[in-house]
Amino acid sequence: MPPIIEVRDLAKTYASGTVALTGVTLDIREGEILALLGPNGAGKTTFISILCGLVTPTGGHAAVGGHDIARDYRAARTLIGLVPQEIAVEPFETVMNTVRFSRGLHGRARDDAHLEQVLRSLTLWDKRDARLNELSGGMKRRVLIAKALSHGPRVLFLDEPTAGVDVTLRREMWAVVRDLRASGVTVILTTHYLEEAEEMADRIGIIDRGRLLLLEDKARLMHEFGRKRLTVELTDPLAALPDSLAGHGLTLSENGLRVSYDYDTRADRSGIARLLAGFAEEGIGVRDLETEQSSLEEVFLRLVEEGA
Repeated sequence: MPPIIEVRDLAKTYASGTVALTGVTLDIREGEILALLGPNGAGKTTFISILCGLVTPTGGHAAVGGHDIARDYRAARTLIGLVPQEIAVEPFETVMNTVRFSRGLHGRARDDAHLEQVLRSLTLWDKRDARLNELSGGMKRRVLIAKALSHGPRVLFLDEPTAGVDVTLRREMWAVVRDLRASGVTVILTTHYLEEAEEMADRIGIIDRGRLLLLEDKARLMHEFGRKRLTVELTDPLAALPDSLAGHGLTLSENGLRVSYDYDTRADRSGIARLLAGFAEEGIGVRDLETEQSSLEEVFLRLVEEGA
């Protein structure tokens, strides 16, 4: 199956001389959730804005559903829904009229049955006659998604979709995004919440200084670039680590009861067996063992530092 989005050597330099994107190339699969991560000013929003037709690239090209975003922009934009960072809605309009208007902007005929389905999927149907200024921030973000889905797009861009939303609403939004993916919609999101990307994404893309540093399946990324930490709980406290264990890169806790050991998951040997044998030789009793996988945040920071 061909990718739903094809990007080749996409570049953007603004009139001020600021280079926002440099030679970005990637394919986005239909029906996946792709999370784009990067520091502020990395180029994430510029990338989305180009694909949505809001910003003109200075180099390269891209296609959505086989339609070039420049030569066949009307067909390309029909396939796209965009949920921007800012909550910009008409405060005195009702939810239904707002969504109905967005559908009309895309040249689609009135279809209140489809809009009802969209609003129900976002738990907004009971609010259909409410004015937008009566809604909470979380509900307004749901309205933005409903507007983006009003014309039945195949691709949905979410630019910081849960910014300023509390933890409960954030998790509810995650469920909404998963349901969209299950219905066949391709979702591309930018986020500063690495927990969000780790929870939802199928693939992770990392952008920094306008360059795409990496695009990888999430599980493979965590395996290849992640590290694990072994924590050994001792039966009796140690005042200091024996000299024979000094070369293992161990860290002893302040109370002397826990020893931490970081190791690379890509290495042929973890060194754990040798380490435990060293404990036995020194007569150090082990009460318990615990391993912890590094988080996506640690992987992200490591890759950005390496790409700097």
